[in-house]
Amino acid sequence: MNIIQMEGITKTFPGVIANDNIDFAVEKGEIHGLLGENGAGKTVLMSILYCLLHPDAGKIFIKGMKVENYSPAKAIKLGLGMVHQSFMLIPNFTVAENIVLGIEPTRNKSLKFLLNIDRMVNDVKEISDRYKLNVDPKARVDALPVGIQQRVEILKALYRGADILIMDEPTSVLIPSEVEELIKALLTLKMQGKTVIFISHKLKEVLAICNRVTVLRRGRVIGTVRACDTDMEKLAMMMVDRKVVFTLKKGRTKAGKVVLKVENLMAFNDRGLPALKGIDLEIRESEILGIAGVEGNGQTELVEVLMGLRKAEGKVFLENSDVSEMPTEKRIKSGIAHVPEDRQKRGLIGDFSVSENLILGSHGTPPFAKWLRTTLDVKRISAFSRDLIDDFSIKTPSEDTPARHLSGGTQQRVILAREFRRKPKLIIASQPTRGLDVGATEYVRKGLVEMRDQGCAILLVSADLDEILMLSDKIAVIYEGRIVASKPIEETNEQELGFLMGGGRHD
Repeated sequence: MNIIQMEGITKTFPGVIANDNIDFAVEKGEIHGLLGENGAGKTVLMSILYCLLHPDAGKIFIKGMKVENYSPAKAIKLGLGMVHQSFMLIPNFTVAENIVLGIEPTRNKSLKFLLNIDRMVNDVKEISDRYKLNVDPKARVDALPVGIQQRVEILKALYRGADILIMDEPTSVLIPSEVEELIKALLTLKMQGKTVIFISHKLKEVLAICNRVTVLRRGRVIGTVRACDTDMEKLAMMMVDRKVVFTLKKGRTKAGKVVLKVENLMAFNDRGLPALKGIDLEIRESEILGIAGVEGNGQTELVEVLMGLRKAEGKVFLENSDVSEMPTEKRIKSGIAHVPEDRQKRGLIGDFSVSENLILGSHGTPPFAKWLRTTLDVKRISAFSRDLIDDFSIKTPSEDTPARHLSGGTQQRVILAREFRRKPKLIIASQPTRGLDVGATEYVRKGLVEMRDQGCAILLVSADLDEILMLSDKIAVIYEGRIVASKPIEETNEQELGFLMGGGRHD
């Protein structure tokens, strides 16, 4: 029996058909995977299902009822819950306060400001026990590991009566042990009759947990298959219409001189709390140093300090030059390239064209600037941009297309093209494949290895442990602002790294 039936769903935006006559069905009590490359239409389809968007055409049936009068409140009433990739929690509230927010139990119907704290805590404990999602109702959310925060998000949906959960990239910020716990939790929910739509780019997890998988490409359904009848290679082919390589062959290189050296680096986060607590590290030519760690342990602050975006104590050396006090612009000119974790905020200017984004950071110097650097040389910029668009296979209608109109994978190619073409000494790549489909991920990873083989030193910060293990020559584990271990890749493994990332210590 189909608990969700979407028929002929079509949704267009200016110049784009996001969903093109899509039929999508989910059976009651199954975990159904939804795959597709960036821009394939997954998010739009789920936004329509959750009543955040209205379709231009088509029908939606939930539990046999036709959906009309679209609104998120309507979706919740029909039993839908959505767990977003970025958690929607209030950090300084307790678990219980977050879960019941907006529908808090009160002591008196006429005095709604008098919360019934005991009932609130008991209700949350009861629902937590029922679904085996063990959390402490009285714990503050900002004191919880990311995996437990995700359980709070799930419980928040279940508390509101959800029996259909939409999970958007649920494992992107979890360490391996937390991924295992999430999979167990979702399988428990399935056994108790819940239905889950599992959106992910991680094909291994999709195959491990899902009953069926639907693949979208360019706004259309390519097919729905049973997970037991397919594999990663077949799913990738459905997604991007070509063979994708999952095991990157990385040859050995001889590390050269030290390019980046960091000594006793200390910095505070945005809340004024210590984020980096005496970081020491170094990276050599033709070497990738992977920083493994659960998000929120100082990685963001480390990258910002190295790029001159955050004040810090300690020393940063680029080759033999002390760049500790050097502004960002000069660091870039000295040979540091930056692939930021937030490509929209730090990597691109969305309203600028592709060509304008490709020269950012070099726009005020020859050959792009002329007449005492006050005027842009449009012809040179256009020719330069067309060359990069060809060399890096940037899928864009033209070099004049605003960057915000590009898919996530294409936006990342623009950033890589700009940063790699500078021929840097050091590349700082922070979450370089986050949110990218398998094809774009393969491209980014190959690009980083090629730059390493050309003699570049690379600092790789990633929450994806598989990526760290695949690309790194050495791995440093960061926990609570400290490097707790640093090892060559051949001397460690996924289990040890996951243990250390979670705060474990060697005897």
